[in-house]
Amino acid sequence: MVLKDQFRNIGTALFLAGSLAAGMFCQSVLAAEPVVGAEAAASETDEITYDYDELTVGSTTAFGGDFFTQMWGNSVSDLNVRTLIHGYNLIEWDGEEGAFRIDPSVVSGTVVTQNAAGDRTYTLTIYSDLFYNDGTPITSRDYAFSMLLGIAPQVSEIGGTIRNADYILGYKDYVSGKVPYLAGLRILDDHMLSITIDHAYLPFFYELALLDCTPYPISVIAPGCAVIDDGNGIQIVNEDEDEDEEEQEPLFTADLLEQTILDETDGYLSHPQLTSGPYRLLSYDGTTAEFELNPYYKGNSNGVKPTINRIIFRTADNDTMIDELGNGDFGLLNKCVSSSTLQDGMELVSHDKQFGMSNYPRSGMSFIGFCCERAGVSSEAVRQAIALCLDKDRLVEDYVGNYGLRVDGYYGIGQWMYQLLNGTLAYPTEPPEEGSGEEAQQKYEEDLQAWEALSLDNIKIYDLDTEEAVRLLEEDGWTLNRDGEAFDPEEDDVRCRKTEDDELEILELTMLYPQGNRIGESLQEAFVDHLAEAGIILHVQETEPQDLLRQYYRQDGERACDLIYLATDFDVVFDPSRNFAPEDPKEDIEQETEQNLEEDTEQDLEEDTEQASQQYSGNTLNTTGISDQELYELAVDMRRTEPGDVLAYCQKWVAFEERFAEVLPMIPVYSNVYFDFYPRVLQNYNISANVNWGSAIVEAYLGDPADLEEETEEMSEELGEGEILLD
Repeated sequence: MVLKDQFRNIGTALFLAGSLAAGMFCQSVLAAEPVVGAEAAASETDEITYDYDELTVGSTTAFGGDFFTQMWGNSVSDLNVRTLIHGYNLIEWDGEEGAFRIDPSVVSGTVVTQNAAGDRTYTLTIYSDLFYNDGTPITSRDYAFSMLLGIAPQVSEIGGTIRNADYILGYKDYVSGKVPYLAGLRILDDHMLSITIDHAYLPFFYELALLDCTPYPISVIAPGCAVIDDGNGIQIVNEDEDEDEEEQEPLFTADLLEQTILDETDGYLSHPQLTSGPYRLLSYDGTTAEFELNPYYKGNSNGVKPTINRIIFRTADNDTMIDELGNGDFGLLNKCVSSSTLQDGMELVSHDKQFGMSNYPRSGMSFIGFCCERAGVSSEAVRQAIALCLDKDRLVEDYVGNYGLRVDGYYGIGQWMYQLLNGTLAYPTEPPEEGSGEEAQQKYEEDLQAWEALSLDNIKIYDLDTEEAVRLLEEDGWTLNRDGEAFDPEEDDVRCRKTEDDELEILELTMLYPQGNRIGESLQEAFVDHLAEAGIILHVQETEPQDLLRQYYRQDGERACDLIYLATDFDVVFDPSRNFAPEDPKEDIEQETEQNLEEDTEQDLEEDTEQASQQYSGNTLNTTGISDQELYELAVDMRRTEPGDVLAYCQKWVAFEERFAEVLPMIPVYSNVYFDFYPRVLQNYNISANVNWGSAIVEAYLGDPADLEEETEEMSEELGEGEILLD
């Protein structure tokens, strides 16, 4: 049957119109500290002449060089680059509707059907006017290749994190090697493909997000290979394979991908040349990436093509970035966080008519992540004790001041779930129309009561309390000193305990934080000193960002640290089941395989289990290494909410947050308001309506601003004296 109405409902599942708009969180005036030492910004600078063909963008987040998918990492700066150079995803996030939708500039028609088993098939017709930046046509085979590459074990062999696409029909049979084809993906012709969602994965709250796919060129990434549909599903084969000849060795191997993707000079990971987005990459040297317009880009879903001919994107320094903006060296500073930087930036904006700013709540947080696979922090009691030694309020005040809020769970202040529970967004329920009857009124009152009962009040809070930390450590057996005798806080420096093998385990830990991050200045007094009071030694190491990310994503084998300080921005699809999947779900895999492949022999079962386990090996999505089945099951339960049932999703979200705070795979620190600063010659830069600056820049342009004096006066009135209006 054709489910046109259901498809329409899925597309607007959340019906949270404007829920991610910046103004939704920012309805209050926050007091700000007086600006000190900002004399250079206090007086209006000389008028700057800008080159309207070129924009220089700055961010304090270092590049990882992962400009092709997030399989090797997901730095915010890398994400922006990917948004600039890769395009034509089948779906997009509609910020105004608060929901995913099929991208109408990519897909000309969609039919949704469902079979008797409940498997749901999306048949998509792709426009024929999509091209890579050299004029090569993009077809349904490019999308099919992208999907197969994302789940290829060859990618895992060269250090990438492959996608667990168990929602696609036939995925388990394909990845186990039982069949050579992926049944749930079909190429119907050059511009039509179908994707079938396994009924066992449904319901899924963000169902349309399962169609997420950006086309990638097989000619560059896997030369000599082709994607075919043999009538049963799709697979990658040798391009010139002749059925009449003897079986050829497959060209699609880990060795081939290592060469085409990971080569440091021209590999597709860091130097992708054949791409489909609004811009194409010209050069990248580790700190600066340069781009120019892609002449074959047809425009975004609004039919808009970018007009800024050249973009230079480079790392910026908190200490100098506002001065560089004031001198004309930057045309956009993205996601500024440091309180001192924000003070200087707003001082510049309030006193110089040439500059403006935007602010928007962060759908993410900063955190101290544990490496739970490490012995020292594998214990829940130790993690809780460490959290009790953090003066979180001081750390937040030192780094973001009044521009951020302390958080105690796995959430950001820009997330719609948080905004619903804290009252920023109205509950998505309305009283019934007059004459609807008693039953409708009762249902409304029950829903309203259920919403009002929801809160984060039961989340475990870890305020600074070293005495409680000591109690937890002693209960967990950390009662000895380095000599194996009773620990004396007056004489001994570190707590120890005996292992089951009668070896002495020392609570001496290492934490990494990003080089150049000002948070390091506050860690000693707000964290390290209090840990020492409880008998824990923590060595804090400033680490080059790319090396830190490799540790965080577990790309160098066994990690050499116990804690990592970082920050994250959550995907619009909030599905933490991927991030907290058990470390070694072999037993679960065996059970699933037995249930789904009952006809297998014992030898087949062992082979299936071994190959399926490889999909989880080196699980870089589970960056904390936590293995808590209850947390994982709560996350799965959350994603398995019917699209549109916002109340049920939020109820499950609260349950997940409560368990998260109990087992504590990471210590949440703060979520904040982002600020972007720019000269007013950058116009129509609507960052709050876009996922990131890479998408916002498509509809922005450089030109002489009109009514500059009037806009400046309004901005000055809004800023006021010693306060910031978060609009």
